[in-house]
Amino acid sequence: MSEAPHLLVTQDDSILIATFNRPEKLNAMSMELMALLEEAVLRFRDTTELKVMLIRATGRYFSAGADLKGDGGSSLPKTGSGIREMHRRLPTRMRQIWDEMEAIEKPFVVAHQARCVGGSLEMSMSCDFRLAAKSASYAFPEAKFGVLPATNGVSRLVRLVGPHWARLLIMANIPVDADEARIMGLVHKVFPDESFEDDVMAFCRHLTQQNGEMMGASKVAIELSTDLPAHQAASVERLVNSSLMLGEGYQKLMTAHIASIGSKKG
Repeated sequence: MSEAPHLLVTQDDSILIATFNRPEKLNAMSMELMALLEEAVLRFRDTTELKVMLIRATGRYFSAGADLKGDGGSSLPKTGSGIREMHRRLPTRMRQIWDEMEAIEKPFVVAHQARCVGGSLEMSMSCDFRLAAKSASYAFPEAKFGVLPATNGVSRLVRLVGPHWARLLIMANIPVDADEARIMGLVHKVFPDESFEDDVMAFCRHLTQQNGEMMGASKVAIELSTDLPAHQAASVERLVNSSLMLGEGYQKLMTAHIASIGSKKG
């Protein structure tokens, strides 16, 4: 009997849904899972009618991170430069996939129904929106082995939550629950376990109703503004908005909105 696919990919209207499907292995991210995920990410990128990609899981873990057993692994390089190159070119292509998710001008949503650690947390930080069930929790276990989460784990975490909270997760190696993750800015929303799936889908459907050009342009503008001084970031928003406001859609929507205000006053 063949093993079930490590990742299930389905479509709900304009939402592409990728579900980690190794609950008996704590959804460890195998080579197969990563290959299927990359395929789904590229499908999402290249299919115009798809507006949102949701990544979720089943079981008592969202994911335990990289599959350290199932993929065997190669011997560790003997030099510092060799290890750095290994991180840059992991056979799972993790770094390349996370970078592509961050660059695609459409929203990625990740939904954590349970514990999310290691590589799966690094992946989640490449998504635009992170949603948590009340029972979810977060950790970087790499510190137990005296190393860092090096597939953009440090760099993206600091950008999201700042050095203050990054020290707690990485240096102190202390897990955080869903509410703590929301306070520090690691997740956007925390939903009750009982209604989590429905709440996640409602959130994704809300995103599909937003203007696609605005969403893509906002993603670029927000990313650029993160690294720029305030006056240069303001120039970015003016530049991006000028192209959006010249579009026919803006003129029609604004005219309709003004007309609706007038009718309400009458």
